[in-house]
Amino acid sequence: MLIILRRRLRELIRDERGVSAVEFAIIAPVLIAFYLGLAEACQAYMAQKRMGHATAMVADLTAQESTVNPTTVGQFFAIGGLIMKPYSAATLNLRVSSVTRDANGIDKVDWSVGRGMTVLRKGTVLPIPAGVIDNGQSIVVSEAAYDYDSPVDYVMPGITRFSHIYYLRPRTSEKTECPTCPIS
Repeated sequence: MLIILRRRLRELIRDERGVSAVEFAIIAPVLIAFYLGLAEACQAYMAQKRMGHATAMVADLTAQESTVNPTTVGQFFAIGGLIMKPYSAATLNLRVSSVTRDANGIDKVDWSVGRGMTVLRKGTVLPIPAGVIDNGQSIVVSEAAYDYDSPVDYVMPGITRFSHIYYLRPRTSEKTECPTCPIS
C-alpha cells in the first residue's frame, strides 16, 4: 500500500498537464491590470491635451481682438469648454489677462477675467518668462487648471490636476484692451 502511494505521488509530481493553465492564471491579472492602466493613462493624457488646446484657443481668440469685454471673454471660455468634449468641462477653470512690461522690466496686469480662477487685480505683478516681451510691450496670458477624475479610481485614485499657461502677443494692436473689465 505504501509503495502504491509513493508511486502515485511520483506520478503526480511529474505530471505536467495543466501547467499552462496555472501560469496563465498567475500572469493574466497582471496583464489585464497593465492594459487597463495604459488605457486610463491615455485617457488622462488626452484630457490634458484638450485642456492645453482650450488654453491656447482662449489666448488666440483674445489676442485677435483689440478690445474685449467680460461677455466676449465669457464666450471664449465657453468655446474652451466645447474643446474639452467628450470630457467634462465642469472642472475646467480659465483665466485670461493682459500683462504689460513697464520701463523697469516689471510685468504688471492691465486687466483679468476668470471663470473658476481668481481674477488678478490691476497692477498685480505677473512675471513673464525672459525673452517673451520687451519693456513697453504687452502680452495676453491665458491660464487653465483642470481636475481630471478617473472613471476607474482603482487605477488612478483621486483627482489629478492639470494646468497650463499660454502666452500670445496681441495681433491687431499693441495691447488688447478691456475697458469694461472689473478693476479689483
